[in-house]
Amino acid sequence: MGIEFRSEYLLIYSMTENRRISNFFWAFFTFLGSLGLLLVAIFSYRGMDLFFISEKILNFPFIPDFFYFPFIPQGATMAFYGIGGLFSSFYLGSIIFWDIGGGFDIFHKKKKKVRFVRWGFPGKNRRIILEIPMDELQSIRIITEVKERGIFTRTLTYESIVYLETIEQGFIPLTRLEDNLNELQIADKAGELSIFLGVPLFY
Repeated sequence: MGIEFRSEYLLIYSMTENRRISNFFWAFFTFLGSLGLLLVAIFSYRGMDLFFISEKILNFPFIPDFFYFPFIPQGATMAFYGIGGLFSSFYLGSIIFWDIGGGFDIFHKKKKKVRFVRWGFPGKNRRIILEIPMDELQSIRIITEVKERGIFTRTLTYESIVYLETIEQGFIPLTRLEDNLNELQIADKAGELSIFLGVPLFY
């Protein structure tokens, strides 16, 4: 999450929800794994040798001359998981492509409005908008929670999130734990918004 545009009267933050390296990795990994399972299931259904593509594989020790899975139940199970994995990889690919959950936080002084824009799936709700009049803004708050992590060694971690306090909507989070912001970055963002909006900042 970073500043997309800034001027005297306009401040825009961009938010990327699903276009992360980890999501790209898991979508690609799931797709390849699912194709592998489907390939094994097809070979099993047709009664084909799994290692017919490369004879060099047969030179490895402990590899039989003919390697075969019966279609029932092993092949059918692999086909089921392969199809399920393909659907999962296509779903991950679609939310990455359309950046589901991403969008913009727009603070407009001239229009005296704060607008939160988020992307959904294509269709009627592709663009989800929440507008808040600036006269409803009360403060910017940094709320820190202490959590215990670990099973054998309990360690305390401090997680801070920047919130926008409003009259009607209550507390609206402006940062997320997934953003991986350090304490200095969180404080800078909160201070910047507090000065720009002219509202107090509370810790």
